Amino acid sequence: DGAVKKVWVGEQLYESKAIILATGAEPKKLGLPSEEKYWGKGVSSCATCDGAFFRNVEVAVVGGGDSAAEEATFLTRFASKVHLIVRKDQLKASKIMQDRVKENTKIEIHWNSEILEVVGDENRVTGLKLINNVTNENSSLDVNALFLAIGHIPNVNLVQGVVQQDELGYLETQ
Repeated sequence: DGAVKKVWVGEQLYESKAIILATGAEPKKLGLPSEEKYWGKGVSSCATCDGAFFRNVEVAVVGGGDSAAEEATFLTRFASKVHLIVRKDQLKASKIMQDRVKENTKIEIHWNSEILEVVGDENRVTGLKLINNVTNENSSLDVNALFLAIGHIPNVNLVQGVVQQDELGYLETQ
């Protein structure tokens, strides 16, 4: 607080007119035990990092916003087909991103769908179990990867209660 900011690192005091906090964020997860089991074995949150490992196979992306639309579109460079799992009956993504997804013949959208379980053979993802949240109908989807694109959680524990945050938990600038 005040004109001069102070930060202690161990016994060392640093003073400045401004402090840049670059604490990063971690991906939101679905909270499924099977998701954790196959993390790094086909479950990922970074298509640009891991997409090339899934050439000529079917993959899935979960989410309905711009990030999900971008990840799905990017993955069409590698995958034979991309299944976009959307919880609602419409995308939250911007109009231009929605158009790109809907016009891409390699993307199939699964509306009103949620993932019940990530299925695998202990070493890698082999599919998903889905539920349609309108009809309560269960289905299976054969895919080799699941990419999460449902948001991020800011890493702000270091300054919790010290620096003001917005309603999503991100630090507010002053």
